[in-house]
Amino acid sequence: MPRNLKPRKPLAAAMEPPEPYPDLPFPTAEQCRSVRDDLLAFQGFPKEFERYRRPATIAAKPPLSSDESVIDGLVSILLSQNTTEANSRRAFASLKSAFPTWEEVLNAETRSVEKAIRCGGLATTKAARIKNIMRGVMERRGEICLDYLRGLSVAEVKTELSQFKGIGPKTVACVLMFYLQQEDFPVDTHVFRITKSIGWVPMKADREKAYLHLNKRIPNDLKFDLNCLLVTHGKICHRCANKGVDQPTRDVNAL
Repeated sequence: MPRNLKPRKPLAAAMEPPEPYPDLPFPTAEQCRSVRDDLLAFQGFPKEFERYRRPATIAAKPPLSSDESVIDGLVSILLSQNTTEANSRRAFASLKSAFPTWEEVLNAETRSVEKAIRCGGLATTKAARIKNIMRGVMERRGEICLDYLRGLSVAEVKTELSQFKGIGPKTVACVLMFYLQQEDFPVDTHVFRITKSIGWVPMKADREKAYLHLNKRIPNDLKFDLNCLLVTHGKICHRCANKGVDQPTRDVNAL
């Protein structure tokens, strides 16, 4: 860390928004467990997420590789937006090959960063966001490192990350669940569509309200597995991908 530059203290955590649908009793803990178990039996746990599972969930495997930092995870999530897993991984590898340190990314020309991540799509938008985040972290912390977030609560992490331009609620939720191993439940396109179709959130719900409701209703110990399974199911099940959500059903077997 540069001399004479003290990192700022974390901002006070904002109050959690209220439950948007307090009268909707779904999903119950039993429903969550049933869907988790049914999807595990049907498709198994997705291999791409295994390394993020907690040791208590999957024995003898570390939750993360020791060289994977929180800032690495944040950039990986940003690069994964609106593209395939394979393309986002290639983009991250290309970025790290061109700029081995995040300080180099900060000091690089934006167009050079764009070139490095072009294979991941939306390079102009993503490069600008990555540069803005690097600049913001450096200004706030005096170094480009977010590992201090590991010691904060969920509410404090949300408050901290919301200060950086280009980081939305879904990105924050993914950082919490995958890279900080906190109990959170991101709502992506697949989760949003499926939970509407089985009546866990109202048809009129937007993604933000769905996120708030599902995080209130789903037991913490089921959030990680259930989220990963729903995301994967939405990708591999053509019937779910093509099915509209005009008529909700609470029959899990309809998935």
